[in-house]
Amino acid sequence: MGRTPVLILIALLMMACASRPRIVVGSKNFTEQVVLGEIVAQQIERRLGVEVDRKLDLGGTLLAHEALRGGSIDLYPEYTGTALTAILKQPIVTDAKVAFRTVSQSYRTWGIEWLLPLGFNDSFAMVVRSGTARDQHLKNLSDAAKRVQAWSLGVGYEFTQRPDGLQGLVKTYGLRVAGDPVAMDLGLLYPALKSQKIEMAAANATDGMLAHPEFTVLEDDLHYFPPYECAIAVRADTLQRYPQLRQALTELSGRISDASMRRMNEQVDVEHKSAAEVARDFLNQTR
Repeated sequence: MGRTPVLILIALLMMACASRPRIVVGSKNFTEQVVLGEIVAQQIERRLGVEVDRKLDLGGTLLAHEALRGGSIDLYPEYTGTALTAILKQPIVTDAKVAFRTVSQSYRTWGIEWLLPLGFNDSFAMVVRSGTARDQHLKNLSDAAKRVQAWSLGVGYEFTQRPDGLQGLVKTYGLRVAGDPVAMDLGLLYPALKSQKIEMAAANATDGMLAHPEFTVLEDDLHYFPPYECAIAVRADTLQRYPQLRQALTELSGRISDASMRRMNEQVDVEHKSAAEVARDFLNQTR
């Protein structure tokens, strides 16, 4: 075969690859999001037989949202409270149905649909060492606010800027914080608590480490934090392009409980399983 026919064949193969149907699944940059991204990606591959490109671990909320709006990803898991406050700049609401309805309606102006929630609520969780809670008789954040000594606080990078984050928390409870909170990757909060580099952490309710008795979540007794039901936000044009996609994704709605999400996070963070393995096991168990 001469050079020209070979070049033509290569060009045809490249065109075939370029035209092959693909769905791009994104996620934010922490364990739970990567696990959920894998669950969604594998569900699509199983149910539609379509190739999936993974853009997991993208970054924070705003990066993931702009990637979805701009079309560089087709879908990603998001939380109602986060969308309501960080993206839409709406006041905090405590009614989960109102929060979901508000974000669903508002996102349609961007050509994005919210599918029904996956089943768990990943609220912020203010966590202390269990020994601290026991010694200081702490059950809730109102108890913590009564302490005269200021708290050394560790937070994720978004928490100090979020409208549902530090400023409102301090105002609602009158919580005293020692200086500026220590910002770090979410996965470092628990080691920092354990080593007593911080006394309290702004963590997540479905963190795998919360299955361990050495940590205690202080109740948000004044209901400051909004609901954070997790759901899949997907581009409307992607749903039109793949008619079976909606049904495949809806099969995940209501299937992930708080406990099962916490357990999957624990398998990755503590047992060091891969997100892909954990996602595959979950889908095999729920078939």
